[in-house]
Amino acid sequence: MQKQINHGKAEKSRRAFLKSTGAAAAALYLGQPSAASSQTETLALSGGPKAVTTPDGDAFTWPRFGPDEEKAMVDFLRHPDYWGQNLAFEKAWKQFTGIPYCTGHANGTSALTTMYYAPNLPPGSEIMVPSYTFFATVTPMRIWGLVPVFVDVHPQTLNIDVQDARRRLTERTKAIVPVHWYGLPCEMDQICDFAKEKGLLVLEDCSHSHGASVGGKMTGLWGQMAMASMQLGKPLPSVEGGVGMYQTQEYFERATALGHYEACNKFPKDSRYRKYAGTGLGLKLRINPMAAVIALCQLKKLPENNKLVVGQIRRLNDRLAQLPGLSEQAARSDMERVYYAVNTLFLDEVKAGMSREACVKALRAEGVPINSLVYSLQHELELYHEAEWWHHKPTIPERLPGCEQANRTSMSMPCFTKPVPELIDQYVRAFEKVWAHREKLGKA
Repeated sequence: MQKQINHGKAEKSRRAFLKSTGAAAAALYLGQPSAASSQTETLALSGGPKAVTTPDGDAFTWPRFGPDEEKAMVDFLRHPDYWGQNLAFEKAWKQFTGIPYCTGHANGTSALTTMYYAPNLPPGSEIMVPSYTFFATVTPMRIWGLVPVFVDVHPQTLNIDVQDARRRLTERTKAIVPVHWYGLPCEMDQICDFAKEKGLLVLEDCSHSHGASVGGKMTGLWGQMAMASMQLGKPLPSVEGGVGMYQTQEYFERATALGHYEACNKFPKDSRYRKYAGTGLGLKLRINPMAAVIALCQLKKLPENNKLVVGQIRRLNDRLAQLPGLSEQAARSDMERVYYAVNTLFLDEVKAGMSREACVKALRAEGVPINSLVYSLQHELELYHEAEWWHHKPTIPERLPGCEQANRTSMSMPCFTKPVPELIDQYVRAFEKVWAHREKLGKA
């Protein structure tokens, strides 16, 4: 495994132990056969038998709705309680996270829209945001006349590079948006230190990181505001939904008044936004009560679901990390990550001795569901280059080397959402088999 980023807090973890023992020792430790036997096997690509013979079945199915969700939905349909479900979810979310204020939203995009509205920044204010993200992290800025400044990511975390952010700081910069990509927390202590030093707001995009933490502090609690998406594939799925999180009453009331006119009635009497109870501030972005019903059910299961997925991926990745040139998203020892959508791996073609294309082709022939991962970089997309859509055009970098490296080296596998030890063992065997023939694959 490639060396993790040095944060001065490293401690010997299970992964570090595995790294120090070598592949054969790791195989014994995990109760698996050594990779040596793979050297005599013919690749499936060359006509040999596949390493993966166990059907994956529903190993990757997500979300997993069941009797709890069915009963809760039927109860709601028989006894509709619009406000009750929404308020119950918001209360449960505050208890789960510890955030003092939150609002349920129709989706993550609407939560982002209100988050950028809440601080009342003047038009032309710059917001630093990673280019390696989903469009909704960026595009709502244009509605309020804000200027996205695209920042690089570290190529082995896929999270915002604080040093690159420092280089792009100007007198117009007002905020930074860390995105906890695929469930790996950003280095929030370093980001917050930087933001405090430069007087910036920290606005967290927690769309992928429900329940993740840094140093025991959950994502979403580090900045002045945060949001999370609850779209169908997220760790907390409500089919469609989102939630905005706020550290202050002022931010909460301004954001909520924008998208939830009826909530203004419940603001304190001295609130400047209470008088807008009949109109709000113009939009209707609140969560659908049916989504709130599902979110409540899923929230109760979230810690256990996260634990299951992480445990299955650790069973795989701790063993794959022994293979030369193969690594995963680099998490600090004080981070508790979760997973959304994919298990991301990185291939150093020089150390592995074969190209990513050859590696993926050989693994897929063995029955492994793996693909090259090339993510659309926001700063390269047409919307950000056309002036007609912007009050103030985005700041477009010439190059973002970290993003480019990530797109050259990353591969994706699905996340296991139920225990499948036999299938995981066969995936490991497939990787060992391909690595045993990597010299041949490198010459092909």
